[in-house]
Amino acid sequence: MRKSESIAIPADRNDPEDRDVSVEGLERGQRARLVRVTRTKLGLSQPEFAARFNVPVGTLRDWEQARSTAPDFAIAYLRVIARHPDMVADVLSRETA
Repeated sequence: MRKSESIAIPADRNDPEDRDVSVEGLERGQRARLVRVTRTKLGLSQPEFAARFNVPVGTLRDWEQARSTAPDFAIAYLRVIARHPDMVADVLSRETA
């Protein structure tokens, strides 16, 4: 961790394998959880979700595993999908038809 990063959760001093969690790392993890929870609540695999909602499967995988951070617009899109999955899929299917 870089010295300039703020610590959100300090490491457990009694656990030699534990590490500090930065504010950025915590946010990335929370966004990853939102992506994964949205997909799993719909009962879709990563490839199914990616195809249904027009998200590259590699990007979805990276977001879920917190290898990259889902940008704000993607988080907004995921929140709409969570509330209205059928409407979003319907609109997308009309765009490709």
